[in-house]
Amino acid sequence: MTRDTLSDVLSSVRLRGAVFYYVSCGPEWAAEAPPAREIAAAVMPDVEHVMEFHVIIKGSGWAAVLGEAPVRLDAGDIVMFPQGDAHVMSSAPGLRPTKLDAEWVFATRSDPKPIPVAYHGAEQDATGRAPDAVSNLACGFLGCDLRPFNPLIATLPRLLHLPADGNGAWIAQVMQQAVNTSQNRRPGGEAVLERMSEMMFVDAVRRYVETLPEQSTGWLAGLRDRHVGRALELMHAQVAHDWTIEALAGKAALSRSALYDRFVRLVGQPPMQYLAQWRMQVASKLLRQSHAPVASIALDVGYESEAAFARAFKRAVGMPPATWRRTRDAVRQTDLSG
Repeated sequence: MTRDTLSDVLSSVRLRGAVFYYVSCGPEWAAEAPPAREIAAAVMPDVEHVMEFHVIIKGSGWAAVLGEAPVRLDAGDIVMFPQGDAHVMSSAPGLRPTKLDAEWVFATRSDPKPIPVAYHGAEQDATGRAPDAVSNLACGFLGCDLRPFNPLIATLPRLLHLPADGNGAWIAQVMQQAVNTSQNRRPGGEAVLERMSEMMFVDAVRRYVETLPEQSTGWLAGLRDRHVGRALELMHAQVAHDWTIEALAGKAALSRSALYDRFVRLVGQPPMQYLAQWRMQVASKLLRQSHAPVASIALDVGYESEAAFARAFKRAVGMPPATWRRTRDAVRQTDLSG
């Protein structure tokens, strides 16, 4: 697996965490979360895609999405919903859940984090904690961009369960410490929670890749493959280079046709098409984060002509790069003033 390529994607699509709940539960409980898109504007404004996650701090529980079998969770386990599905968290399968009220999410979005929540007999004290809770969960959200190109999200499952084995046992402990820091209102507590969630997601993806069956396909399977992973690494490391399939094949130690076929089988598209889409993603990042002229950004992503770059960018996102930049700046200013 090429870790730098994964890091490159996560950086470019602006992975970030926000809004935490510390949930205390009695002996019997069930809660249903709506699709992430219904509450995305409250938890993470100016984010195209939102994913929810839960960490079992104490006790146990079950997680389920519609159409799939429920999954048992034990202390230290992590469950994520990469596609933003509605889901149910409960003490046992089949219980009638309490639906999370979207209006409450909007009303409490500015409250200090983590926001305490109690279910079914878990009595809170004056601080919002529930010392008598049978189970405790830390719940939060991760956001990222989908456009112009995010090859990672589509290759993840609807429900991603990561048991607290030897590789991931540290997550729950560090998450609990981060929650304690934030609950005690120590400076930087909320920032620690946000960074912790981002670290957790990266670790979760890496562990998920390690469990993929050999016959798996998708971007992550391509990343793990020795030959395709090398081609991906080269395109990400030198995005402006005038790559050809022949040049990539030589570096990846395969023939031209063998690399092409292997890349299409695993990643789902030809190498040059992937490169063109990734260039648009890198360009969007540069447009957002810098004041560089469009012509300069075109060169940075491998286009000698500003006009050719503008046409390619408009095909990818629906508007010219300068217009896209102004639109994003306006949205960002609105969020800051709001």
